[in-house]
Amino acid sequence: MNAIKGPADWSRAEVWRRKLLYPAHTLPTAIAPVAVAVGLAAHDGVVDALAAFLAFVAGWLIQVGGVLTDNYENLKREPADREHPELVRAIAHGKLSLAELRNAVIVAYAAALAAGIFLVVQAGSGVLVIGLAAVAASVAYSAGTYPLGRHTLADPLFFLFFGVVSVAGTYYVQAAAVHGAALQTLFAADALPVVALALGIPVGALTTSILVIDDIRDRRFDVAKGKVTIAVRWGIRWSRAEFVGLQALAYLVPAFLWAGGGFSAWVMLPLATLPFAVSTARDVLTLDRYEDLIPTTPKAGRVLLAYSLLLAAGIAVRG
Repeated sequence: MNAIKGPADWSRAEVWRRKLLYPAHTLPTAIAPVAVAVGLAAHDGVVDALAAFLAFVAGWLIQVGGVLTDNYENLKREPADREHPELVRAIAHGKLSLAELRNAVIVAYAAALAAGIFLVVQAGSGVLVIGLAAVAASVAYSAGTYPLGRHTLADPLFFLFFGVVSVAGTYYVQAAAVHGAALQTLFAADALPVVALALGIPVGALTTSILVIDDIRDRRFDVAKGKVTIAVRWGIRWSRAEFVGLQALAYLVPAFLWAGGGFSAWVMLPLATLPFAVSTARDVLTLDRYEDLIPTTPKAGRVLLAYSLLLAAGIAVRG
């Protein structure tokens, strides 16, 4: 019988896939806002597949750059990091180095900017404002003299950039690409309608919920490292209340869109994911051990992805 491989036996490729690229986390949070923006673009007749795809690529690469930056900065500060022993062992065994991580950060952001250049050609210079702001936020989360993620500011950052900015930005690049120079102004009403901003709210809420789970799970490590998250500053009860509030906000939005947003009843489709969201919330409200909460993060990612795909389908239907 073959022995079960543990983290110490991981290959270089497994270290990168499981702990750095982290597809179970980064792909749902990159796909979700693009899907919702494409749904709204379909409703408004401004879908541009190339612009949407490039927005996804750029957004995913910026997220990956942020994850790599966070790990790089963390390992510089905590070479014997107890939270990520897999990475510590990988460095000790020569399967990873800080120089590799630093270079990967540069490659990820450079590739994101390359995708952004194509978007500028497609949709105009307003893309630069969105892209540069997203990169700056990604870096500021964990790097610099005042890392936002270490000072209780990660939650609003995630809500804004993973939700509102990502959905509105992806809608904007499509509308601007379809209509051309006439709409290539960032705040043109037809290029960036208010509903595009509103649709970022549930995406941002569910994405921030994933961060809340991580902060609850990691709070003991964060205390040791001097990282002040909401769970550290105000305690687990506050974080659990925040999680429930964010979930409630996400599931109330479809009703408002149906009642006053000009969408058909199909916009209520995301409520089909409510049982899975309740199951995830039950885990967050009852589990406490680090090991028990590890599966909850990808579980919340699946809820986000399913919710967003159903919301996209619902808003695409013209009432």
